[in-house]
Amino acid sequence: MPENNYSTEQVQKAIPNAVQTALDWGCPYIVYWQLYCNELKKGKGPPPVKSNDDVRGFWLIRPDGSKAWIWDYFYKLLNKKSLSQPPGYSIPLIDLAGDKHRQIIIDKEPGQYLGHPTTVLLEDNKTMITVYPKGHGRGAIVFKKSTDGGLTWSERLPVPENWATSKEVPTIHRVIDPQGTKRLIMFSGLYPIRMAVSEDDGKTWTPLKPIGDFGGIVVMASVVRLTNGDYMALFHDDGRFLKGAGKRTKFQVFKILSKDGGLTWSQPQVIAEHPTAHLCEPGAVRSPDGEQLAILLRENSRKLNSFVTFSNDEGKTWSKPKQVPGALTGDRHVARYAPDGRLVIIFRDTTHQSPTKGDFVAWVGTYDDIVNGREGQYRVRLLDNKSGRGDTGYAGLELLPDGTFVTTTYCVLKKSEKPLVVSVRFKLQDIDAKAALQANSI
Repeated sequence: MPENNYSTEQVQKAIPNAVQTALDWGCPYIVYWQLYCNELKKGKGPPPVKSNDDVRGFWLIRPDGSKAWIWDYFYKLLNKKSLSQPPGYSIPLIDLAGDKHRQIIIDKEPGQYLGHPTTVLLEDNKTMITVYPKGHGRGAIVFKKSTDGGLTWSERLPVPENWATSKEVPTIHRVIDPQGTKRLIMFSGLYPIRMAVSEDDGKTWTPLKPIGDFGGIVVMASVVRLTNGDYMALFHDDGRFLKGAGKRTKFQVFKILSKDGGLTWSQPQVIAEHPTAHLCEPGAVRSPDGEQLAILLRENSRKLNSFVTFSNDEGKTWSKPKQVPGALTGDRHVARYAPDGRLVIIFRDTTHQSPTKGDFVAWVGTYDDIVNGREGQYRVRLLDNKSGRGDTGYAGLELLPDGTFVTTTYCVLKKSEKPLVVSVRFKLQDIDAKAALQANSI
């Protein structure tokens, strides 16, 4: 029993949490505990404990004899270093991946990796623009347009020659300057961060040009308009590209500001970091009342859940990052409100315990759920990613006037193929109906 290595008091506190976790994960009861240490061998589980100092945690043995390899989690329970949120989730999982009528292939090229699209929906609520790289992040930028809300798409459109030199995932945004001039701006990262501009809704573009003497990774996945009309753009770096030093130090999340509608940008300021978590790929969302900003963060060490940080002063100061529930754990969160006030957030599923791990998923809940650390209402599998490596997510998310969400991502839909660019269309009413049927069938 664990008491051999830990005090009875510690074990008495940990076991109820472990039992509840077993129930949450579909285990009717715990059959037995077995102690293991942290000495992993390739292709094998942890070997038996050699000394008290080696103790790492437990196997969870299900009634059918199968093992849940969660020894790390239970070690953390005993040592009071547990995930502050469960590593899995208990809310309903709604599966849309089999609904082929929802899927529209935007681009596909045999033998070519296509990835990481972002989108913009223009003010006519019909014209949708997407950009993405020919390659895994790095590669020539492709530009396509839809004029019917994403139902059909143009061929690849002409772009400036130096877009072929992009070294990172491109991201595109609509901005408006103080004089009312509308622009599309597109960022390309690493050192230095570069940007292209269009003032005619994408008909013509400037070449990519540096915005400063700084760099970053997956830059400007979120650009937020502040209440004073300025724009705040967010990115992260791990020390290698901020000044082009090439040496990894620590993960930090940065903001930059623009007062002229995205033409010029300030020097970066750190807004979030953590002593052990690797925080990156910020995805921002504003509270329904407009008074607060939240940033959801990927956790790149893969030891913890995703994180969230909040600002009540338009991004001037930020709260200490805290972990979110397993239901919201993933990479590159993108959020948008539904007409009924619920919040839809899309991401690559990296939840520690999830039947859809590695797939393209959505979370449905409320902003208040995020603030209060609740799981939300649903998890939704949008696409079944066949790559087994996480080649999905990094998506655009748009809302049409009729309540249709159009989310555009990259994904491997057939094991023998490279990732393609595909969109999925859904309404929350569709998900509600499926959830009701699912509940009634239990």
